[in-house]
Order: sequence, then structure tokens, then C-alpha cells
Amino acid sequence: MQSDTNTLEWRISADPIAYVTAIAEMESRVAAIRENRAPELVWLLEHPALYSAGTSARAEDLLNAGRFPVYETGRGGQYTYHGPGQRVAYAMMDLQRRGGDLRGYVRSLEEWVIRALAQFNVTGERREGRVGIWVDRGAGREDKIAAIGVRVRRWVTYHGIAINVEPDLSHFSGIVPCGIADENLGVTSLVDLGLPVTMEDLDNALMTTFDEVF
Repeated sequence: MQSDTNTLEWRISADPIAYVTAIAEMESRVAAIRENRAPELVWLLEHPALYSAGTSARAEDLLNAGRFPVYETGRGGQYTYHGPGQRVAYAMMDLQRRGGDLRGYVRSLEEWVIRALAQFNVTGERREGRVGIWVDRGAGREDKIAAIGVRVRRWVTYHGIAINVEPDLSHFSGIVPCGIADENLGVTSLVDLGLPVTMEDLDNALMTTFDEVF
């Protein structure tokens, strides 16, 4: 739905996108946005199973290096998992047009996830000192349902958010997700919470709530 350089475009990829392909396409789009040759873009996709290492990743947090391909990336954060059943939303946005507040932008990404989850009556919450969005499971247990990692080049953002719809949660066991090792902290998904949410359902929720936040 691209019209001009002032209109944000949405793109939904039906087939899994290789990680290196996504990075190359994001970097190309970031340059085009910066040069006013293309509009901002939110790209909704899935990746094949992989681990990515952010700029703060620690080698000891990669517990099974041979399980899936591992990619070093320039986004913030530590190790995370991407794979089928997880909706990745890459947001390429011009922060100069949007007030030049990087911290505020990250806060807005968090709020976007929280509002999208609320469409399914899921209470997603921030936690001081822990990146991402968490769900209180009771009895002192909290599970992460969404990851957030951002990179900025000349005030244009890329990377973004990843929300667990129905991934194989055992795949997270090859890393210490986001460097957090605590027996009371785990990983969950919408389907794991007992909600028969489809990828299309989540896409609709993300598109519905986007303008409320941004």
C-alpha cells in the first residue's frame, strides 16, 4: 500500500524470509528512507529457525551453537531466537520526522506490543531491567512473550519486535534468552497461553493498534 514518500507502507511476507535477506533489504530501505526515496515501512514476516546475537550478547549464553544458524547483528540486546510461528515486525521509521527521541521510540514499540496483546485479553507488561514484554503466570512465574531490539542508522530505525504466536518453545533452550537465566522466568506464546490466535489475527491487531501509538 505504497503511495508516496510520506505514507507508511505495510508489507506482509507469506513465506519465511532468510535472515541475511531481511538484513540486506532493511539496510537498503533505511538508505532510501533517509534519502527521501521511499516511505517508512513496517514489514511483517517469519524467519527460518535461527539465533541472533545483539551487540550485548555474551558467548556463554549460546548454549547449543550447533542447533541452528547463529547470526551476529547490529541491533541492541543479547541472544534471541527467531523461527516459524513467531511474528517479526521490522519497523523502518524516520525518527527525525517523529521527534528524534530514541528512548521514546523504544517505549512506543513496547506500548504497541502491549496494545496488540490486549486485543486478545493478554496483559503484557514491562519489567525494569528486563527487555521485552512479559506475562505474569502467577506463583512468582513470569514468561516473556515478545522481544524488542532496535538499530538506528542516521536517525532511521530498523529491526523491531518479535511476538510469539505459536513457535516451538523448546527452540529457546539453545540460548539464554536476552541473557536472563532465572528458573522463575521463561518463554511463552499466545497459543501456549491457551489462545487459538493465528498469524493473521495478530497482524490485524498490530495494524489496528499501530496508529494509536505512532
